[in-house]
Amino acid sequence: MTERLLPSDDPVLEEVLEWTIKRDAQDIAQLMGWLREAKVRRDRQMLVDRALDLMEEIHHAMGRLDDLR
Repeated sequence: MTERLLPSDDPVLEEVLEWTIKRDAQDIAQLMGWLREAKVRRDRQMLVDRALDLMEEIHHAMGRLDDLR
């Protein structure tokens, strides 16, 4: 990643958004691991739905980061 010359408009929010993206990505990886082991369709669907929710949160955080930068 390249170093920016000017700080973002809100460095605290930027740090929170970066943490959110990292944490959600880790959670999605964990959910996908559990998905491989799930045998019941309802459990699989619940895991996929949660992963999709987290992906939407990542998408939102990325958009907010773009606005800050």
